[in-house]
Amino acid sequence: MTGLVPFSPVVSDAAAVGVGAVCGALCRHHIGKAATERISRDPNLKYLTGWHTAGINILGSFVLGGVFGTPIVSAGAGAGAETPKASLPSSAMRKPPVVGTCSGGNTMGSMVSGIGMTPRMKLLLGVGFCGSFTTFSTYSVDLVNMMGRGEMGKACSYLMVNNMGGVVAAAAGMMVVKKIMKM
Repeated sequence: MTGLVPFSPVVSDAAAVGVGAVCGALCRHHIGKAATERISRDPNLKYLTGWHTAGINILGSFVLGGVFGTPIVSAGAGAGAETPKASLPSSAMRKPPVVGTCSGGNTMGSMVSGIGMTPRMKLLLGVGFCGSFTTFSTYSVDLVNMMGRGEMGKACSYLMVNNMGGVVAAAAGMMVVKKIMKM
């Protein structure tokens, strides 16, 4: 039985997700707080109450689309060396890293290597940052509250903007990355 060893791939992956999640949650909190304070100071903006969640979700969808659209590179790959995920040897993810480095002895700076991201960087940004930055639960509660107040038109608009906006933003993020990769 294998335990959790400091800097093992499992611990390193968990740390990447955790760091990304803390950063995403803090960004979401500060954006939400700033929007709420601005809306509360200006009565003309009252109609925007709750809409900052839609903006955050759409922005997060764009970022996640970009992360997903970025090629995966091996942690040990040189500049521009692309390694498809399916061809990564299992030993590349299980090799014990050197203390203070990422998997395989590479520095944190090599998490984005050449043109692409390592699987760990995708975990940090995709699962960690975007996962905590965006919020389905707040969106759901906002939607239920709008319906409970009888604001059916606003609720339908909110539903459409969140859902369609998120899908369009994710596609746009992927397209932007693919366009950059062709340059």
